[in-house]
Amino acid sequence: MGRVRKRILAAVLAVGLAAAPAASVSADEEETGVNPADQREIERQTAYAIPPDTNSLAGWPQGPSVYGDSAIVMDMDSGAIVYGKQIDKRHYPASITKILTMLVALENSQLTDEVLFSEDSVSFLEYGDAHIGMTPGEIISMEDAYYGMLLASANEVSYAVAENVGKLMGGDYNTFIQEMNDRSAELGCTGSHWVNANGLHDENHYTTAHDMALITSAVYQYDEYRNVVQSRSHTIPPTNLVNESRTFQQNHKMIWPQNDNYYEYCTGGKTGYTDQARTTLVTTADNGDLRLAAVVLYDFGNDAYIDTRAMFDYVYNNFSKVMLADQETPEEIDSYSENDSYVLLPAGIEFSDLEKEIEITDEQSREGTVTYTYQGQNVGSADVVLTKEYVTEKTGHDYTMQVKKGAAASDVKAGALTLALKVVIGIGAAFVVLVILLAVYIWQVRRRRMLRRRRRQLRRRREMRQNAAKRSVYREKR
Repeated sequence: MGRVRKRILAAVLAVGLAAAPAASVSADEEETGVNPADQREIERQTAYAIPPDTNSLAGWPQGPSVYGDSAIVMDMDSGAIVYGKQIDKRHYPASITKILTMLVALENSQLTDEVLFSEDSVSFLEYGDAHIGMTPGEIISMEDAYYGMLLASANEVSYAVAENVGKLMGGDYNTFIQEMNDRSAELGCTGSHWVNANGLHDENHYTTAHDMALITSAVYQYDEYRNVVQSRSHTIPPTNLVNESRTFQQNHKMIWPQNDNYYEYCTGGKTGYTDQARTTLVTTADNGDLRLAAVVLYDFGNDAYIDTRAMFDYVYNNFSKVMLADQETPEEIDSYSENDSYVLLPAGIEFSDLEKEIEITDEQSREGTVTYTYQGQNVGSADVVLTKEYVTEKTGHDYTMQVKKGAAASDVKAGALTLALKVVIGIGAAFVVLVILLAVYIWQVRRRRMLRRRRRQLRRRREMRQNAAKRSVYREKR
């Protein structure tokens, strides 16, 4: 009877599981009146019909339509934004969150640091979440963790990295999450908020295409990041608890030569997907002249790769560097900090068509940043040394005079210090002399006292001898 009951129960469960997807589809149809596949296609075509914002710039080459709801291509060295579609619209990032996780970890730990997996770092995982099977108590290196996090998109590894680096920072997991928010704000991100290190869905966890391009440009400056995302596979050796190695592959299709989406200039990136975020993709490319970061958000599966290729080709075919050193230097600028600074312009737009915005970053050294724009579009920025006249005009401070006055004040202070030192030395010498004189005086006083004691003792001895002689004479007379 027991076996019969088990068979009946198994059959009921099987029927229930088979019916579950159909029930879900039916529920979705009841809510929207549209089949989910049809709904997806409606969203896809609606997004494709939205033109890039950069296409509205006069004289700007027309960029491709893309299926992603938001998209951007940024030059990672100059900061120029050469393609943009709803770049400041908020979206859920999914696993491209892990790019920021690695940036914060890189800046607060070493590759050789240990990553210990706690119960918390593993217990949150749900069915379907990407992972590499780490168990509580296991230890791997920070370097191996980066590969697990970015290549395999392992969510438990991302949590463990955040937890362990948070401790290195003097706090915990939440300390790391706060640093994610602080660091992105420092980079100029204005539409992001982060509540976890892996990108699993949370309504309060969101970003923009523009912000992700800024974050990617920042982390791309690190060799450690480039080494990870350019790798096609990685093996984590046996750990303290598991005797077998773990080998996993790169998920980004544009880096695999045998894949239809392969792109010869691709240098890596990060994939992402949740039901709420749909497909998200960050990709970097380097053709030997321009290093670009492309981001697509709320895209549709393989369309993300097609969109990214189209955007890269558009930029490489239509834009070129205009070296700032070859242009007339604006009167506000004394010099560019680097001779290879440039802006990125398409054919037909001249340097003289640009406007500039100058930010003073250090008044005293006259350092600043100049950002060149075309009809409000950022086409590149550079570090500069500003003229004394400009800094004085904008700040009301003449730092040249202040430096001179400061130098004079320093001379006065130095003179005062020298005089004070002489006084101290004089007082010290006088004190030493006084001590010596006092010692001599005390010695003399003690010597006189000693001489007086000796004289008294001699007198007493003479008196004792005289008295003894008198007593002897008296006895003899008697």
